[in-house]
Amino acid sequence: MEAADRARLDTYFGRIAEAFTPPERPSSLLITHLLPERPSFVGAVGKVSHLRAVLPKPKSIHACARREIERTVMCDDLSRDMFSDADTAVTYLETRAAGESIVLLDVGGYFAPSLEALCERFSGTVLGVVEDTENGHRRYAERDKLPCPVVSVARSPLKDPEDFLVGQSVVFSAEALLRQRGDILHGRPALVLGFGKLGSSIARLLHVKGVRVIVYDIDPVRRTQAMSQGFEVARDREQAMSTAGLVLCATGALSLRGEDFPQLKNGAYVATVTSSEDELELSGLPSGYTRDSAGEHVSRYSTTGHYFYLLNGGEAVNFLHGASVGPFIFLVQAEILAGASMLARRGLDASLHGVPTADREAIAATWLHYYNR
Repeated sequence: MEAADRARLDTYFGRIAEAFTPPERPSSLLITHLLPERPSFVGAVGKVSHLRAVLPKPKSIHACARREIERTVMCDDLSRDMFSDADTAVTYLETRAAGESIVLLDVGGYFAPSLEALCERFSGTVLGVVEDTENGHRRYAERDKLPCPVVSVARSPLKDPEDFLVGQSVVFSAEALLRQRGDILHGRPALVLGFGKLGSSIARLLHVKGVRVIVYDIDPVRRTQAMSQGFEVARDREQAMSTAGLVLCATGALSLRGEDFPQLKNGAYVATVTSSEDELELSGLPSGYTRDSAGEHVSRYSTTGHYFYLLNGGEAVNFLHGASVGPFIFLVQAEILAGASMLARRGLDASLHGVPTADREAIAATWLHYYNR
């Protein structure tokens, strides 16, 4: 990042932090992608709260960004197992913020499995969670009862530009990997699993590129939306998988189970927009499949009479090329800060919440002041 761009970003987050710093700053733990521009956001989190640790998402860590952040705050290794076991989760919180009031800033529902135990057994007080993604939103929403407030920005209108641009970057990265192997998008039907914000963005760009796009979503409302936008909608998911040369998984949940992989067309490419543990049940792949390298970031899975390719090991394919969505990501990060401030004021009940419209408008106005030039 150029020095002038970094200075502008730091000034922007300074304004945001000033607007949303609560009267009593809580402690915080931050799960985040450590991309090159992320230290500015981490610094802002440290202004609105006492940041006790950063837990970088494992597949998206930029070495220089991590080194910069580690000068001021602890970076701990993150895994799903870390918070899937209640004892491990509580012990971790005790080592970082014993006896303190804390907000948990999440990306993907990592805290969801142990949240009840954290609220009941932690020596301090869990004020709540701020969740960034649709996948994480669902993890919290599917609980019968939440033990604390959860502020979700996953469905915020400020996230729409980011979701649209992430979809574009997914197509860019998938096409780059195909071309690396001497293949192209054209001539191979593409199946988009999931027609939410990301899936619809992916489908639109593929269509613009002249690719035949087939859409499938478990939600019949979204299937009608896809039809209204001119997309071919699969009546039979298995039949669509057997004809697609490229399968893009954008459900935010489990897209392909182990038994689905043998249904893929020979030579099909599979890519996801989130982590493999969320979208793909690779552990359920039938016995007999072997995995070999088929080029940089391309794996070939094969058994007698069948083979398919997996891009980036099943992790979000767009992170291979920086996953850049430009300054629009700063809108969502500012809303995360607003969510942390909401929790710090302790006025929310134990349910899902969104950031108030007035706060979103203030964020958008500040962003426009710095980035509409």
